[in-house]
Parts: sequence; structure tokens; C-alpha cells
Amino acid sequence: MAKINTAPLSGMRDFLPLDVLRRNYVIDIIERVYQSYGFEPLETPTMERLSTLLGKYGEEGDQLIFRVLKRGEKLEEALREDPTQDSISDAGMRYDLTVPLARVVAHYRADLPRIFKRYQIQPVYRADRPAKGRYREFFQCDVDIVGSSSRTVEAEVLNAGAQVLLDLGFGARHPFALRLNHRGVLRGLMEVAGVPPALADSALVAIDKLDKIGPDGVRAELDARDIAPAVAATLLETMQAAPTGNAAMLEWLAQVLAPSPAAVAAVAELRQVLAYCQGGPAADYLRIDPYLARGLSYYTGPIFEIEFPGYSGSGGGGGRYDDLIGMFSGQSIPACGFSLGLERILLYLEEQQMFPARLAGQPQVLVTLYDDATTAASLRLAQRLRAAGLRADLYPDQDRYGKQFKYADERKIRYALLVGPREVEAGVVAVKDLASGEQVDVSDAEIVAWMATQLG
Repeated sequence: MAKINTAPLSGMRDFLPLDVLRRNYVIDIIERVYQSYGFEPLETPTMERLSTLLGKYGEEGDQLIFRVLKRGEKLEEALREDPTQDSISDAGMRYDLTVPLARVVAHYRADLPRIFKRYQIQPVYRADRPAKGRYREFFQCDVDIVGSSSRTVEAEVLNAGAQVLLDLGFGARHPFALRLNHRGVLRGLMEVAGVPPALADSALVAIDKLDKIGPDGVRAELDARDIAPAVAATLLETMQAAPTGNAAMLEWLAQVLAPSPAAVAAVAELRQVLAYCQGGPAADYLRIDPYLARGLSYYTGPIFEIEFPGYSGSGGGGGRYDDLIGMFSGQSIPACGFSLGLERILLYLEEQQMFPARLAGQPQVLVTLYDDATTAASLRLAQRLRAAGLRADLYPDQDRYGKQFKYADERKIRYALLVGPREVEAGVVAVKDLASGEQVDVSDAEIVAWMATQLG
């Protein structure tokens, strides 16, 4: 019999118990922070209509949508008549959580508050090439505010994202940066460099790859996109002339972009975002980056991205997208959001050993078995511990204690509770600390309260 390949599909993963507990630890912090900022939960289906997804993610994004075949007679008919990618599929796996939010707001507008603050933590799917930290199925953790064009919205989502990172242990010892830009600044830089308006979006796709392929790679990409060499040279020279420091950067941008009133207004909006973030957790981590592009085509205003120094790729990002919901509703509804990349954050936390030694959900004590005569006492003890809110694992077999202790060690359980004939007769429970090797007898009547004290 041929051996079946039991590995998950490329770009997909199994999550073993420790993986799930670590994910839950991060998600619990994210949810707590998001809720503290007034966001409420939302969930949407894994699949969306192709008409919902296509045309929202730029030229490269549409190619990464996992398409879902039509079913039954509709598929058979499409295969007979016109078997193309577009004709045989009518749905796709969600590519992000923002476009589904836009659809939800358009559909349920009358049932939602005028200012809708939602968070959403669900997997998304991309037909991308797998790499370290890059998967075909991964979680996004979004916060979005719909219904306000105030720059306080950007400040709120940036502060919420920064607070999550700080609560996870990022900061001085594990630095991060919140790169901040504005699509109006990017358009202005294209304009003053002489990029034709019809090629501006294409040039932005190339600029967005700067941190991945470097200036020479961007130059080659611009050339491939029919940007004139002189224009590309001007654009790259301007990029390399940018100063450091937010105040200096804003002054420089105001001067460079002076010929473009729209770009000057965008610089003023960035000043506002910085001002509104003062006093909040994001303030010390914001860094103006005039060449941050973010490839998604639906952004209309400020955009931002998490950077972990020394690590390639983004830890999350977001921005303002005032026109996206209008694609579904027919009316302009302002919106802005921020998404944390759970997989990148988990990878960083693991590599930097930032997870706590014990995670919520792991068993705290092991109740051992001795023989048939005492099994009922062990079962009763396990139930009493659980009723008190403790996480008690019951060893299922009457093995020698050494084997049971080894099992506890494998599961990182510190305390083993022994209920043998001696303990039952004496009315005690023997508690063995597997870390120190010490063992004490505790009254059976007091064991639950005693263990609760030990476990804090």
C-alpha cells in the first residue's frame, strides 16, 4: 500500500497544543486591548463572491485570490461552454478582512451605529509563494473605524496597535517602529518627479518594493513599467535625499511638494496624526517614511506599517480607505483601519523567547493513579480541583509513579498529587513538587485551597 503524505499542504500548517496556547495568549491580549478602545467583534464568511473581491487589491493582489469552482450543473455548463478561470469560478477565499468589512457595512448600514468600531480576528487566504513567516493561510487581527473622516481615527487605531505590541513585551528591549505616510504624499512625489498620472499607480507598485529589492531593483522595476529613465532617476534621487526625524521630514516634504497643493494638504494631515498621537502609546514609535506605499489600491489617505528592526517583511499595517465602502453602497463612507500580522508577531515572540514560561490553558496539576482501591479517590480529587477552577489532569493508567512523573514533566506540570493507600488511610494528599523534588502531605480537606494558593 502506498504511503499517504500526511504533511499539510504547502503554505498551510497544523497547530500543536503549544502553538495554539501561544496563539491564544497573543489573541487574548489583542482582544483585551481592542475592547478597551471601544471596538466590538465581527466575523464574516471564509468565502466571498468574486465580484466582492476582484479589483480591490491592485494588479498583483487579484492574482493571489484563491478561487472557488462553481458547483454541480453550473460548473459542468461552464466547462462545456467556456472553460476559463473566470467562467468556472464564482467565489473566492477572503484575501483580507477589510473588503468583507466594507461589504458588511454596505449591507447592514441601517443596523449599525453611525460610527462603527469593529475588531475582527480570522484567517485569510492568499495563493502566495510560501516562505519563512509567509503562509497561504494566516490570521489577521483588524481594528477599523467607519463613519468619521477625523484624524483622531488614525490616532486611535495606531495607539491601539502600539498598545498591543507594548503589552506583548515590545518596546525598549524589543524595538518596533510604526512607519507612517500618506497616499497624497506619494502621488505628490510622483507628480514633482514627472511620473505621468496614468503611470503613477504602476510606479507606486515598484516603490512599494523598496525594502525588498533596494534602489537598483526599484530602478529596474520602474524601467519595466515604462517610467522614463530621467524620471526614475529624479524619483530615486529625491528618495535618497530624504532627511531623518519626523519634524525634519515634514519640513522637507512641505518644501519638495510645494508645487502640489493636494500633496501639501497631505503633509498637513500627517502633522495632525502625529499631534493627535502625542500622549498615547504610539507616539514614541511613529516614523514618517515618505516612500512607504503599501500595495493595496483602496487606500486614500494616511497609511502605516509595523517594522521590526532586523526582520524583513511587515508586522502589520493599515490606513485610510474612504472610497472602498462606496464601491458597495454607492455612497462615500470614510473608514480607517489597522491590521496586526499575527504570524509575524508569533514568529518574533518565539525567536526572541518573549512568551511567558506558563501559558493559560496548560494543566496545572497531575492527579496520579495507584491501584483499583484508590482510583475512585483520585477521580473525586480531580473533580474537586476542577470545580474550584484549577486545571487538573488525571493520569489514566496505574503505572509506576516514575512513569507518571515523566508524563507530567513532558506536559510541563509542576505538581503531582499522590492518592495511594497510605494517603487515603491518613486522610491526606501527598503533593510532589517535580521542580524541587520536595514532597509534603496536605490534609484532604484543605488540599484544594492549598493548591489554589500555591498556583497563585
